[in-house]
Amino acid sequence: MLQTRPPRLPSLEDIEQAARVVYRQFQATPQYRWGLSSQRLGTDCWIKHENHTPVGAFKIRGGLTYFDALKKRGALPAQVISATRGNHGQSIGWAARSHGVPCTIVVPHGNSLEKNVAMRALGVTLIEHGRDFQESREFAIALAAERGAHMVPSYHADLLLGVATYWWEFMRAVPQLDVVYVPIGQGSGVCAAIAAKLALKRSLRIVGVVSAHATTYADSLAAGRVVEAPVSTQLADGMACRIADQLALAIIAPHIDHIVQVTDDEVAQAMRQLYADTHNVAEGAGAASFAAAMQQRDTLKGQVVGTTLCGGNVDSATLARVLGG
Repeated sequence: MLQTRPPRLPSLEDIEQAARVVYRQFQATPQYRWGLSSQRLGTDCWIKHENHTPVGAFKIRGGLTYFDALKKRGALPAQVISATRGNHGQSIGWAARSHGVPCTIVVPHGNSLEKNVAMRALGVTLIEHGRDFQESREFAIALAAERGAHMVPSYHADLLLGVATYWWEFMRAVPQLDVVYVPIGQGSGVCAAIAAKLALKRSLRIVGVVSAHATTYADSLAAGRVVEAPVSTQLADGMACRIADQLALAIIAPHIDHIVQVTDDEVAQAMRQLYADTHNVAEGAGAASFAAAMQQRDTLKGQVVGTTLCGGNVDSATLARVLGG
């Protein structure tokens, strides 16, 4: 069963201190009420642009606070290892480089070519292993043990703390939000949204979004326990999780309003719509939030809706294919 006592979430003071760590590298990202997207959705639609961070996705915030916490504890390791489909790896690569720590990242075979190139540009040693993220993760854990390296997980309280700064920015900038749609990969994004909501004492609803082709979080929440689910998404690699995280589930379960599943076709349509409306590039997971809102637009009339373009790191060939329909 899911844990009855969720882990402690960061306080408002914790998040404000984390923001100061993040802002050493870059400033708050913008959020806009886009007219065309609002017209398309049939109500006020705000989009938070985490595609505007230095690595093109929200994950960098968590990497910065994770390494800051290691440094404050006097525990900076000699080397770190992690696993990713791309954005988490860029985050860890960026933060490791900032602290002078060698970084190895494991990705599955067939991973995004351009995400791989971006990680290498940050000084990451890249290893391709496994058919999916879970196999890459298991290999990374074994490799870290073999080398005596520090294994950076995909979900951790110190990662969540940094990610919470973007939801804190969004909720402060648009206090009238009634509902936000949050993509779920390994869980840091949605748990961070919950943390920011509670810290700011807001009453908005948080809707989780999963790929219809990677349903472990939806299935686990429905069952009240971790349920492994196959992954077949070809577009939303940032949501391609096969096994939900127990700690993340314990936070999500009591605070989520409901879960929406979006197909690759719906995600592709949202990528096209976001480009047409904002001329911003969204990767699959980055468009999932808007795809979910569009799926539920008939229920959103008169509400102020928050969506997140949480990443724009899509391979050029994939983007060309999607935009071409």
